[in-house]
Amino acid sequence: MKQLRRRSTLVATGVAALLLVPAAVAVAGGNSGPSDTSLRALASKQGLRIGTAVDAAQLGTNKPYTDIVAGQFSTVTPENAMKWESVEPSQGVHDWKQADELVRFAQQHGQAVRGHTLMWHNQLPGWLTTGVADGSISDARLRDILHQHVTDEVTHFKGKVWQWDVANEVFANSWETPQADGLNADDFWIKHLGSGIVADVFRWAHKADPKALLMYNDYNITGEDGTNAKFQAVHDFVKKLRAQGVPIDGIGEQAHLDTQYGFDARQYQADLQAFGDLGLKVAVTEADVRTFVDNATDQVPTDSLAQYAQPYEFSELLKGCELVRQCISFTAWGVHDGDSWIPGTFSGEGYGLLYDVNLKPKPAYSTLQQDLKLAAGTVRHAGD
Repeated sequence: MKQLRRRSTLVATGVAALLLVPAAVAVAGGNSGPSDTSLRALASKQGLRIGTAVDAAQLGTNKPYTDIVAGQFSTVTPENAMKWESVEPSQGVHDWKQADELVRFAQQHGQAVRGHTLMWHNQLPGWLTTGVADGSISDARLRDILHQHVTDEVTHFKGKVWQWDVANEVFANSWETPQADGLNADDFWIKHLGSGIVADVFRWAHKADPKALLMYNDYNITGEDGTNAKFQAVHDFVKKLRAQGVPIDGIGEQAHLDTQYGFDARQYQADLQAFGDLGLKVAVTEADVRTFVDNATDQVPTDSLAQYAQPYEFSELLKGCELVRQCISFTAWGVHDGDSWIPGTFSGEGYGLLYDVNLKPKPAYSTLQQDLKLAAGTVRHAGD
């Protein structure tokens, strides 16, 4: 992840507008009775899956953590267990153990799985990056290795993964110099294999599992940084790929926010809708809202207003998804603050998730719960 840079903007409210989304086929979110107020049960009433990124190692060993994942969410994303360095630590030697365990857990609890991620410049195995750096792996060989990786992983999980983040974060941000097509010329894959590799990985993934939904996933693609340049680049590029018959099914908007910056909720919703208008499904894939905290252990916000801003911005993210019929899932990037990537990446910040460091629900949880209750029975999403 890179530091998000945003200008201050006004935040839209639009609560009443939740009733304006047209009806569509609902998506089941697990077995639940009328008294079930879990996030997954409430989201299912509008055909939306709600999820979290999961540390597979904690499932079954950390009971409070496991109970939250099983009870509250209808889709799960492996935080690290499906990344290349995890599944192929040595060339040609695969380790599917944690990823397989997560998939089994999801099947046992009526959850869909988001596969994350097939082509990304980070968390690559050392044998690959070292080989490219010392020249023992040529660009032609690198392409073959990537092809094999995508085929092997998607085939291994064929029929078990609902959505794949096929390509991740290959577009330039407003503070970077893009290629003419908006792709980041310094991205590992673009630098070595060129723009055409994006279409190729979607074709390879589709061939390996024709029924999986294939997504392009990125951050700052709904105007979070104060410009809409990255959104426009992704929109135009994907539109061109679709016209060429490339099997890309949707867009994943990561939605990493920070309360010190503004958040233009109207622009966010409009951009999600613009992707939907291309015939794409959209998903909020890595939502969190960080703020400055006293320390990385306790993660108490240093500004009392942040305790209100954090649930408010989380709510705006969810409502924007609710207002777009093509938005099929909403995923928080992690279960609780004590296991979040934020403190280790953004110095002095934290408090980004729905549960606190003690695995207790925060105001953000209650706010999303209320948002889902308000929309139950009135909003319907496009399903899968």
